[in-house]
Amino acid sequence: MKSNFQAALKKVTLNEQLTMEEAFDANKYILSGDAEESEIGAFLAALKTKGEKPQEIAGMAKAMRELSSIDFDFKDSFDNCGTGGDFSNSFNISTTSAFILAGAGVRVAKHGNRSISSKCGSADLLSELGVKIELSKENVKRLMEEVGIAFLYAPAMHPRMKYVMKVRRALGIPTVYNILGPLTNPLNPNNQLIGVYKKDLVKDLCEALKLLGKSRALVINGDNRLDEGTLDGDNYCAFLADGHVKEMVINSSSFGLDTVSLDKLTGGDAKENSKITMSILNGEKNYYREAVVFNSALGLMASGVCNDIALGIEMAKEVIDSGKAKEKLEKLIKESNRI
Repeated sequence: MKSNFQAALKKVTLNEQLTMEEAFDANKYILSGDAEESEIGAFLAALKTKGEKPQEIAGMAKAMRELSSIDFDFKDSFDNCGTGGDFSNSFNISTTSAFILAGAGVRVAKHGNRSISSKCGSADLLSELGVKIELSKENVKRLMEEVGIAFLYAPAMHPRMKYVMKVRRALGIPTVYNILGPLTNPLNPNNQLIGVYKKDLVKDLCEALKLLGKSRALVINGDNRLDEGTLDGDNYCAFLADGHVKEMVINSSSFGLDTVSLDKLTGGDAKENSKITMSILNGEKNYYREAVVFNSALGLMASGVCNDIALGIEMAKEVIDSGKAKEKLEKLIKESNRI
């Protein structure tokens, strides 16, 4: 394994691309705990300098997922999450949207973490709302089957990431691991919505999802500022369906939604963001709701529930106003704590 890694390291330092299998083997070695910190640092820095390609991202993501603490797939599921790293300080749009999607009948495997580049990560919000976030694999499966939504706490799902944390901190620059998170959901969902922090990543991540065998996916960047769909400017997207990746630009104003500047969607700590989420699920009409409705519509399209964003918007509004989204949250709180 070490000799294969050294060969891969040599290739990236020569600005050569790795195959998906080579990237898979390299990350498996890194996450084995046998790699020296100097080897890990050299590989990550060289890969960053060269620029990560779709097959390299896919190979490393596959290794990370296979080494997770979950040893079964739940492919009939959907994940909506972002890479983070946009420093927008927006509230938890995708986490709130997850309950609208679940209320619409989508099985949601929400993969996330505590705050890294924001004041409140998905795990922070859910904990504040009363959801138990650290679960055994058996209970993750039970929640998926009985509730239709479960949270997969990334540090518990990927314990081998401890082998790269010190090197990542020492490097002090974004590495491939900053974009791998959304691609490494241990339940291996067939369909995904992924937000990325810069538009240059949109197509490459969608191509990586294709290589990972996803059936349907939407990768989005909001106006080169937000790892969510934005209500203020163009959304740069790549859509995977039927084995083909199509790039597109989507503007929410085309669907009758209000234009809302990013500063109006600012969140705070977990306590403040939980109040925002509950205001939305209680049916309050506000700017936050508009953002969640739009992103939920994108999720409904990415999950295959609908093929039209306009229809997705109407579906999202109905799920909120009928109380179905709030019911999903309440059931998740109850069942996760019953364990």
